[in-house]
This record gives sequence, structure tokens and C-alpha cells, in this order.
Amino acid sequence: MGGSIGLMRRARACAERGPGYLQRHGFCPVSPRQVLFGQKPELWHSPGTMKSLTEHLWFETPHRRDYLNIPHTVEALVRRSGVQEGLCLVNAMHITASVYINDAEDGLLHDYDVWLEKLAPHAPTSQYHHNRTGEDNADAHMKRQVMGREVVVAITKGRLDLGPWEQVFYGEFDGGRRKRVLVKIIGE
Repeated sequence: MGGSIGLMRRARACAERGPGYLQRHGFCPVSPRQVLFGQKPELWHSPGTMKSLTEHLWFETPHRRDYLNIPHTVEALVRRSGVQEGLCLVNAMHITASVYINDAEDGLLHDYDVWLEKLAPHAPTSQYHHNRTGEDNADAHMKRQVMGREVVVAITKGRLDLGPWEQVFYGEFDGGRRKRVLVKIIGE
């Protein structure tokens, strides 16, 4: 078969064979899109085996507000997952805690703490309607809203693909009890 008609037939035949063809042969000689748009044929490589890992980290900090640097823990889970290329979700599973990325510099951590306390001061607790329910943690909900609930980090060559100075942190805004962080890793 020659010309674009022959390429189109091969592309359709490959597409009709479905994902099993890719898994058995590792490639498809041409795609219908390539033929229709006049692109040069390339090999479609079959993706590697999709892997995933779900892990729960537990934290109980001694102070009302704490900031824990956790990239080494997350990196160890990435290694355990065997994922070389993919994504890693790190998600605080409590509404008064946060996961975020920033610099691991003590002055900056202090500045965050002071700034967040100015934005949503803990006291007086009577200033918050939420605290009329018997709680005293309305400020912690607001601090979490500002700092975020999760981060997604690319995994490249089996490692977290963080920029210079970037670290993954667990932020606690209503400490003294056990809280969970979900780590979900997916990829090949």
C-alpha cells in the first residue's frame, strides 16, 4: 500500500486492533491524525505499566501551630512506589491543616506564622461565629484556606521534581491531636 490512502488504511487497522495491539507489539506504525494533517508517521509507543501507591501519613504536633518539612518522607514513598514518571498528590485530610510548597528557611516560617496570625488571629475566640458551636478553632480553618489543602508534584526519573529551594510542608493550625495526610502517587 502506498500514499496517504495506504497510510490511512494502516492507521485505521491499527486503531481497530485496540490497545492490545500496542501492548503486544509496542507500537502502531501511524495514526489517522498524522495522515489527515499531513504529519510524518511516527511510532506510537505503548505506555509502561501504570503504578500507584496510596499511603497515609499521621501527624500529632505538640503546638497549636507547627510547620513540618516532609519532602524526605514523600520522596521515600515515591521510591517505594517504583514510579519513574508521574504525579504525586500530597493532601491534608483535615480542615485545619495544610500542605504547601515553599522554602525551608526558619525566618520565612516565622514570617508565615506571624502573617497568618495577623490575618486570622486565634484570640479573642469570641470574634468568630464558628466558635459559638463550642469550638475554638475558626482561625485554623481560615489559615488552612489561605495556605491550601494540597500540592501536586511531578515525578521525573523517580524523584520529586521540585525547583531550587522548594520543600513540601505540612502546616498545622489546630494541633494537639492526630491528623492524616494522604499521599497518592500515580505513573509509570
